[in-house]
Amino acid sequence: MKARDQAEFRDYVIARKASLLRTAYLLSGDSHRAEDLVSTTVIKLYGAWKSARDATHTDAYVRRILVRVFLDERRRPWRREHPTEVLPEPLTQADETPVHRTDLRRLLDQMPPRQRAVLVLRFLDDLSVDQTAGVVRCSEGAVKTLTSRALDSIRCLLPAGVTTRTDYEEAL
Repeated sequence: MKARDQAEFRDYVIARKASLLRTAYLLSGDSHRAEDLVSTTVIKLYGAWKSARDATHTDAYVRRILVRVFLDERRRPWRREHPTEVLPEPLTQADETPVHRTDLRRLLDQMPPRQRAVLVLRFLDDLSVDQTAGVVRCSEGAVKTLTSRALDSIRCLLPAGVTTRTDYEEAL
């Protein structure tokens, strides 16, 4: 890679690192795994920088790499192992409103990877259905179905007092 391209790449990664880490954390639920996801994404991006730089939507290109890295990692057999150093805590009781961020993270942790990816992209990265479909590589209908199922799962697990979008947004 030429020196000018390396400088552009470095500047891009520095400028987008916080956003990538945030998205990776929301996908993985763990800061260490988020850093690993971002590192792997940056490595893959480096190899494809010429294509990514020339793409009309570089951020979407990079986001697609990040989501694919996350989904590929989740498919690996070793991911089915669960560490025992952190014991699961019960969800908040119904009388404890509003929901805390840790509760929502725990809810996200319980979701299948594709549902989680769709929720993070749609509601936290503010992507449209069409943009999310492009990143996850599925149809718009599949994005709507995954979103609906994920939101239904969250609604079933949330305490009774949390019912509005404002409640969700305040919890995040």
